[in-house]
Amino acid sequence: MAIRIGIAGIAGRMGQLLAEETAAAGAVVSGGLRRGEDPAALFAASDVVIDFTHASAAAPHAAAAAAAGKPFVLGSSGLNAAQEAAVAEAARHTAIVYAANFAPGVNLFLALAERMAAALPPEQYDAEIVEMHHRQKVDAPSGTAVALGRAVARGRGTTLEACGIESGRDGHTGARKTGAIGFAALRGGQVVGEHTLVFAAGSEHISLTHRSFDRRVYATGAVRAALWLQGQPPGLYDMKHVLGMA
Repeated sequence: MAIRIGIAGIAGRMGQLLAEETAAAGAVVSGGLRRGEDPAALFAASDVVIDFTHASAAAPHAAAAAAAGKPFVLGSSGLNAAQEAAVAEAARHTAIVYAANFAPGVNLFLALAERMAAALPPEQYDAEIVEMHHRQKVDAPSGTAVALGRAVARGRGTTLEACGIESGRDGHTGARKTGAIGFAALRGGQVVGEHTLVFAAGSEHISLTHRSFDRRVYATGAVRAALWLQGQPPGLYDMKHVLGMA
């Protein structure tokens, strides 16, 4: 029997791509959810639900997944600490894949960022992250940029919050703080997603860049995650688990 995949935000651009990729994977679209609708019915009719809607929907949708005991794929960005805590709580009762980015290349990028940060001392190499997205994007820095910052911090044996964030520099800001991680967010046109990580020392610069040219790569990855979740025990997973990198 084909896996039934429900899609929150099915009327949107990403929702339509998810529906197409669900069919391409041999699964069945069990239904969709539009803004303001009760998610309980969609979870009841589905084996797994994918949500790329909005940060404000993450907690109630995760709670609905936990109540129904159904796996959940969450790709919304810009969640605050309380919303992330609600998702983690729901994951105690059901299997959830929550990722900043579902493109396989980005997840390899994150792994490389962590390894490079471990090898390049913060006293000598300043870490800067530059991202650009389409003009309609409402959160900044992007979820992927934040994930890159966290990967750098992990590689240096600390956390993003502890090492310090330098973002939106303007005016007389003073010298850059050693060990801080800088962010710059650009918005314009219809850029799907572009992220560059720079390690800058006095004698050399090293940079990594990932560019997404089609949102379909996120939909393909999300459907892959939905299929992988079948039979997984409760827990909070990310794309490293789906790709066998964890």
